[in-house]
Amino acid sequence: MPFQASAATPRRAVTPAAFVRGVVAAYAKYGGDPTEALARGQVPDALLTSADARVTAAQFEALAGHAMRELDDEALGWFSRRLPWGSYGMLCRASITAPNLEVALKRWCRHHRYLTEDVLFQLTIGDEAAIISIREQCDLGPLREFCLVTLLRYVLGFSCWAVDSAIALRSAEFPFRQPGHVSVYPTIFCRDVRFDAARATITFDKRYLALPLKRSADDLDEMLKGALRLTVLPYRRDRLLVERVRRVLRNARGRILGAEDVAAELALSTRTMHRRLREESTSLRALKEETKLELAKSELMRGRAPIKRIAELAGFRNEKSFSRAFRNWTGTSPRDFRGKNR
Repeated sequence: MPFQASAATPRRAVTPAAFVRGVVAAYAKYGGDPTEALARGQVPDALLTSADARVTAAQFEALAGHAMRELDDEALGWFSRRLPWGSYGMLCRASITAPNLEVALKRWCRHHRYLTEDVLFQLTIGDEAAIISIREQCDLGPLREFCLVTLLRYVLGFSCWAVDSAIALRSAEFPFRQPGHVSVYPTIFCRDVRFDAARATITFDKRYLALPLKRSADDLDEMLKGALRLTVLPYRRDRLLVERVRRVLRNARGRILGAEDVAAELALSTRTMHRRLREESTSLRALKEETKLELAKSELMRGRAPIKRIAELAGFRNEKSFSRAFRNWTGTSPRDFRGKNR
């Protein structure tokens, strides 16, 4: 069952009260008292019984971080045995020396089995997309949602940090019913979220896998001091944003796309898209011109379609305006360019 958020869905970092109750449940499992952890997270008693309350990223980081140390379990009671404090840090260290993200993720999937076999990670690479999935080997009980969501955010947060880039998800799927706090899912994952699926998965453009890792062992030591924030705060800089915009424009094939249309395809606000393109020293207008020229040259060199049709495919209203623009780009007319490149 898909949940489609609008492009205007707020990107605030929020964590549902259900996950706070998950931390409290870990204390109950181990016979501990969550009072100090709740105080560290400044969580009021009323929030624990609220159906739709939220806590901030800073609150949840303080709460969960204290609980993991006090209970000596980074899994917070999810698995058949504790994962001692520092377990996921060891997993990060095993992955950080990889040459690129693909190798790092393969190591993550393989080495996570040393921590537990209650769940198994898998990386699947297709023609265009990469999928990280989790196979459940046991009944995760009432903490299932908290566990699966957090595990996917762990691997996604580490990956984004390691390559210094947001990894824009195409979709996220979960093997449980849509929760009442579904509105937080687009913030921590993406706009296209589906429930009642076979497995917990996240899907993204496989070109991210080729990005080299940018971090050193010293960087990792510093990151681990506040690693939990990577699981609740979306990473912002996207080193493939320009390529993603180009792909949206190429796929238009004659449809005239405005900034709002392109931003919606990318699950970004128009303002955010323009700002991030400026950070990459380009603009939507420049990318549109580049894409039109690329498409026009490709079609002309094939030598089959009429120039009028090529003008339509490139997004021009008529052949005359296309010919004028093409001459400005190349210094020659479309017909002359075709004649020289046959």
